[in-house]
Amino acid sequence: MSPTQSGFNRRRFLKYSGAGLIALAAAPAVASCASPGTNESMLRLGALFPVSGTNALLGEESWRGVQIATDLRNAAGGVAGKKIELVFADVPDVNTATSEARRLVFNKNIKLGLGTYGSSLCLAASEVFARTGNAYVELGAVSEAITNRDYDKVFRLNPTAADMARVHMEFIEQYLAGALNKPVSELRVLMLHEDSSYGQSIVKLAKNAAADIGLTHFEAEPYSAKSTDLSSTVLRMKNLKPDVVLAVSYAADAVLLGRQIRDNDVKLGAFVGTGGGHSLASFQQALGSSADGVFDVDFTQIHVNKSFTPGIGDFVSEYRTRWNSEPASGHSLSNFTGALMLFDILEQTGGNDDPELFAAAARRFNLEAGTTPAGWGYQLDEHNQNQLGSMYVMQWSGSKLETVYPPEAAVRAPQLITPFGL
Repeated sequence: MSPTQSGFNRRRFLKYSGAGLIALAAAPAVASCASPGTNESMLRLGALFPVSGTNALLGEESWRGVQIATDLRNAAGGVAGKKIELVFADVPDVNTATSEARRLVFNKNIKLGLGTYGSSLCLAASEVFARTGNAYVELGAVSEAITNRDYDKVFRLNPTAADMARVHMEFIEQYLAGALNKPVSELRVLMLHEDSSYGQSIVKLAKNAAADIGLTHFEAEPYSAKSTDLSSTVLRMKNLKPDVVLAVSYAADAVLLGRQIRDNDVKLGAFVGTGGGHSLASFQQALGSSADGVFDVDFTQIHVNKSFTPGIGDFVSEYRTRWNSEPASGHSLSNFTGALMLFDILEQTGGNDDPELFAAAARRFNLEAGTTPAGWGYQLDEHNQNQLGSMYVMQWSGSKLETVYPPEAAVRAPQLITPFGL
């Protein structure tokens, strides 16, 4: 059993993690010094995440997951006897992602990079690694374009936006249609979405997925995430009388939309978020009991079947110890899981970060679903996309976002509760 699949010895971790934590916390400063790259005793990897700027909240959350995975693995002996050192780069925007990727490759002799949370950031950073013959592993960005470019040394371990759309439609077909007592062909589904490239790309994928299940009454309604009043959008939605509303929102607009649905007393059969703002604790804190019953499709959350997610307890315990809080989203767990998979692949190369050796090992590596802390398995397709990373359906109940679908990952069955009630 690989370290990704097994639990960790907490006492051993606490004994050895101190130095690793200090090194990681100081990584931005350390990264400015000269680096010889990987050697006989040290495996040096580039880590690119936005911990400042507009993407800082979930960029930092993603980085936290990688930090925990690295310290746990170092406490367990590292990779093939080598200690892992992450050479960090803060990448708040596309231009910085490009320049920092070049700095890591040319100045720090980094052959393998990981990151990045944001799709545009990943596209920029991975382009540099790919065009210089190096390898890049994405742990959290969801755009289909990342792996559709077919760079032979760019890999993604997390599920994608298309997986999110597929789970939306699968949940409608397998649960909501029956719960609402309507065949799929008669359901009226409306997708409300913020109008940036993020929302537009999800809508396009959702339309294709809707056609696959015979969902013919599917409409989309865009809005600006910067708007301070969404009442006109809510009233149009009320007039359409949808059975199911799907929503693609950031943090502030998710709360605003929920409040205005509640305040206009709009009765919906079901409301399903698409990650983003609907996964954040701040959404439930702002809406209170009005959030009860809201579904959400996203990366694995911590309220999940523990037998399907071995090792999640170690992750949650370490997160709480370090930051005295619950994880802010599923991004930390997803990046934790992806980093552990990456380390297992590097174990197969003997801790050698040579891009060709790594790429060959990455394509050979396999894990079954239900054997990692996020419940994911691992098997690459011809585009270097992991086919066994999954999105799940969660539902808000009080302060908990509980996994309700699929059954093997669920902590309880889904409940059809009118969302945003007064």
